Amino acid sequence: MCGRYQLAATEEDIRIRFNVDVYEELYRPSLNCAPTQQLPVILNTEPQKLSFLKWGLIPFWAKDHKIGSRLINARSETIDGKPAFKHAFRKRRCLVVSSGFYEWKKEDKKKIPYRFFVRSEKLFSMAGIWEEWKDRHGKTIQSFSILTTSPNPLVGKIHNRMPVLLHPEQEQIWLKEENPAVLKNLLGSYPAEEMEAEPASL
Repeated sequence: MCGRYQLAATEEDIRIRFNVDVYEELYRPSLNCAPTQQLPVILNTEPQKLSFLKWGLIPFWAKDHKIGSRLINARSETIDGKPAFKHAFRKRRCLVVSSGFYEWKKEDKKKIPYRFFVRSEKLFSMAGIWEEWKDRHGKTIQSFSILTTSPNPLVGKIHNRMPVLLHPEQEQIWLKEENPAVLKNLLGSYPAEEMEAEPASL
């Protein structure tokens, strides 16, 4: 599971790394990106700019937007078969911009947060899917979910799942590819030797 992550970067960092337009009046760095917040993603339909969507996917067929709070993550192993995720997996994918994600380690009666990050990259992307949902008044909400997979040995010391991190050369494939088999081939665990972890304070 990925229930918190970090985006501690400037607008210029994001522009350079992802080659996108960033609207300064909308973007705010955050050490604690949390579900239900409007957060920066890069959509496959608008890859030239940074968009802001609600974290917690609301399927287009949902009767109530509250379902989104339970759908912050999507298991990559079953994403092409689950009703809540399969349509978005085929047509609406995104990059979730991040500089680290958090997991909590149990020590005695305490839970200690750890930040995981890519050693050589100031910024990286997590694989996401997104949806558009309309309420009965016609109001549209765009929302997203982060894909998860089995942990690598580093993350596995603390948690049994981790978000799907993409290498830079995989990002455009994730956004543009239409072959489900090719897409699913991207959804493995990021190499542990390319990552680090450190205790964090939230």
